[in-house]
Amino acid sequence: MANYVEMARNALSSLSIDLEKNTNALKRKIEVLTRRKDDVHTELQNAIYHPRKKCKIEVEDWLNNAESIIEDFETLNQEVRCCRLFKRQKLAEKVELMTTEVTELVKQSDFPREIFVEVDESIGPLILTPQHNGQAFLQNFDDIWASLMDDSVLSIGIYGMGGVGKTTLALHVHDKLLKESTFLGHVYWVTVSQEFSIHKLQNDIAGVLKLDFSCESDERKMAAKLFRAFKERGRFVLILDGVWNQIDVEKIGIPVEMSGCKLIITSRSKEVCDGMDCQRIIKVNTLSEQEASELFLKKLGRVELHPEVERIHKKMVKRCGGLPLALVTLAGSMRGVTGIYEWRDALEGLEESCMRQANMEDKVLSILSYSYDRLGDEKLKNCLLRCSLYPEDYCIPIVKLIEDFISEELMERRSSFRAEIDQGRAILNKLERPCLLERGSTGTYVKMHDLIRCMAIKKTKDNPRYMVKAGHHLREIPDMHEWTEELDKVSLMENSIEEISCDASPTCPRLSTLILRENPLKSIPDCFFKQMCGLCTLDLCGTKIQKLPNSISDLENLRKLLLKDCYELELVPSLEKLKELRHLDLTATSIEELPPGMDSLTKLRFLYLSCHKLKVLPTQTLRRLSKLQLLSLPFHICAPIEEVEALKQLEVFKGRLNSVCDISRLLKSRQSDKQLSSYRLFLNSEESCKVHVASNRLHCKLVHFEAENLVESSSPKDENLLPRDIEKLIFMNSFLGSSLLDEFPILNSARDLKFCIIAKEDKIECIMRFSSAKEEQSSGAPFESLQSLSLENLPNFFGLFKWEAVAPLPHGTFSWLDELTIKRCDKIKRLFSHSLARNFHRLQHLTVYNCVQMEEIIEDDKNEGRNCSSSADLTLPSLKSLCLVNMPRLKSICKGMICCDSIQAIYLGGIKKIKKVPLYLPVIDGQPSPPPFLREIRIKSVDKEWWESLEWYHHNANSVLEPLVKYE
Repeated sequence: MANYVEMARNALSSLSIDLEKNTNALKRKIEVLTRRKDDVHTELQNAIYHPRKKCKIEVEDWLNNAESIIEDFETLNQEVRCCRLFKRQKLAEKVELMTTEVTELVKQSDFPREIFVEVDESIGPLILTPQHNGQAFLQNFDDIWASLMDDSVLSIGIYGMGGVGKTTLALHVHDKLLKESTFLGHVYWVTVSQEFSIHKLQNDIAGVLKLDFSCESDERKMAAKLFRAFKERGRFVLILDGVWNQIDVEKIGIPVEMSGCKLIITSRSKEVCDGMDCQRIIKVNTLSEQEASELFLKKLGRVELHPEVERIHKKMVKRCGGLPLALVTLAGSMRGVTGIYEWRDALEGLEESCMRQANMEDKVLSILSYSYDRLGDEKLKNCLLRCSLYPEDYCIPIVKLIEDFISEELMERRSSFRAEIDQGRAILNKLERPCLLERGSTGTYVKMHDLIRCMAIKKTKDNPRYMVKAGHHLREIPDMHEWTEELDKVSLMENSIEEISCDASPTCPRLSTLILRENPLKSIPDCFFKQMCGLCTLDLCGTKIQKLPNSISDLENLRKLLLKDCYELELVPSLEKLKELRHLDLTATSIEELPPGMDSLTKLRFLYLSCHKLKVLPTQTLRRLSKLQLLSLPFHICAPIEEVEALKQLEVFKGRLNSVCDISRLLKSRQSDKQLSSYRLFLNSEESCKVHVASNRLHCKLVHFEAENLVESSSPKDENLLPRDIEKLIFMNSFLGSSLLDEFPILNSARDLKFCIIAKEDKIECIMRFSSAKEEQSSGAPFESLQSLSLENLPNFFGLFKWEAVAPLPHGTFSWLDELTIKRCDKIKRLFSHSLARNFHRLQHLTVYNCVQMEEIIEDDKNEGRNCSSSADLTLPSLKSLCLVNMPRLKSICKGMICCDSIQAIYLGGIKKIKKVPLYLPVIDGQPSPPPFLREIRIKSVDKEWWESLEWYHHNANSVLEPLVKYE
């Protein structure tokens, strides 16, 4: 008997040891899972500044499971610590089971692709003003379109001389493809510069496919990833614009032999099209004389001309040789000219310019040169030449370009930064009118046609004297004999220069601008700047430099020092002598202390200090920089409000404030001085600062609350709690009250508010209360300008509105809403009323996720005193994506049919009580067909049976939609 007792004791002892050992092992796995969960959560938090990014359903599910099992472990761990002997066997089984689950979750966390889905994968239309040039253009377009619709043609080449309109033709094809469902929106545009490399092209293609190759350098691995990404898309069109030399598409990773793949290239050379085995080759010819004349007159903006001017204009058109680029540029330069003598003089100048040119391209350059000369104003000319310092086909950010104009004194000085930005935009408009620059599709950047850039660089061979070798794949700086004394500006950006010879010391006393940005440059010898005493602008952004040479301290004429994204830079020498410095950018460097001599920079106007390792901002530093107009501070350091409010010239500010009271102080301090034209104000704890490091866009109007009691501690009566012109507003863990508009009544009149996020707020119940019809009529339409609203993790939120009395919904409420996202709002049962839905004529993206009490998406209008039935049909003319996931009680989406021909993507899962989908399917020849732009329907794999059992308004809808369904 004693032996059995001893054996039992030993077994229990062994079980206790094993249980403790296994629990500790499980704890370590839980820690790994927690770190991974936090990483994913941080990525999601960063995505709040990119509203087009949507977290994948599988990632949302993984996060839910991870959070749940981490909570379960805390309970289990407590049970293990306090358990009695007889329970240990059962607990050991629980530990073993949980260990298996955690191990699997950790494996799943290595997501095969990005955790986000881009809501609209295509880049959108690229042409701001649709136009075409004549019958030949239409014929070429039809030929290309027929080839795209022909399954046997996989590659198309478009060739013709520079400026003839190849890119314009391809742009029209691109934009029409976006409107067709044939390729499910998988249409990609990539510009290939003359300085081509496989690695760069792979990165550019990865960018349009939304792939991250930042940590990948092996071209074969990149090609394999691109191949897989293209293959997953099934059918797609890739347009490579401006191919100068033959490209081996297999080395790039383009599956050109795959059925459904279409490759379009544009090139100046037919040999390139032949060498790339293009199956259909189309030549773009110059315009006929009549078409050329029509285009010239269209750009000129006049149809009726004086007979003498009519004769002169025909001669000008003839000189252009039917080339659209030459025609629109020359016509643009003649816009507004009315006098016959001016026209005669212009013709004389044009003919003299073209007389000595033999080949057509040289003649075109002469015409472009003549259009440049007609600008007249030297400031305009210098601003255009400044654009040539960027690489070929570079998208030049407008605000950055204007900052260049300001710092290099290419514009007149204005009384405020905002006025200077306006002046800069006016200059760019004047350069766009004669087509010397072209505005990008987003309106935030400009580009130079490669022929115009070539003309501009030729203009800088004498005075001013430039050396432009941007994007040339240089591994070393140019030889010393090229660094002449007459040089004014040098651009070596986007090369592969890693080091500068230790004895390199160019003699360039007149050099005003030196651009070395985007090179893997690790060090610069001290002697390099010794003979550049006139240097005004030094751009080292994006280099790998660790320490600046001491000779920087002697550049007494330096006005602009750019060190942004020099991630390894730890030491900047004294700036004490740089008393002319106006612009200093230290963003994302690794400095821990401010450079010595900052107190001496009394002329400084722009200061970027978003350095994540900066330990302290010395007291009184900002107060001494009284001329500051733009100030960007790091998130982890609270802005000294006393010093910031003393900066009377300040117009643009980004920084972390200590409390809502600081916002009030800041706003009140501006009432008698210059108003802030842009701001990013963060009220958050130091621990949450890492979330915001990735978002550094300055020129917007944003306030972000993220720290306990920040909102609660302030009086809502103060009208200065928020700026009236706010554009973006974010609340996270800020103890926001039960109603947003009760907390911040100023939002009733915030007509510029376009973007609002409320997340992780336990108290909020609604956006707005309706207490009486009379009160509502007097307050106007709330949120009439709001474009994006996201509500996430709100445990007590039960609806957008809380009706305490029957009251009509104000006309125009949410009428500009583009995107609505509702996630993890546990108490909401009905999303919005039928009458509110009728305001959603601009709504493009609707996402409702994990709202466990949700029963109905669109309800009737009983709270608004209307008799409108929710069974009536509803049209959402702009809706592109619909996501309804994990709502176990959802019974109805809409009692009537929803018509949305614009729908592109549908995501459904975990809504098994839904029996009928109210989507209207257009009927063609008596049969239902998918909406014209619908490219995919994603269904959770576990819901396949539910999906196949759904009822539709059309009897065979399931079979019609089946080709678009993807299970995940």
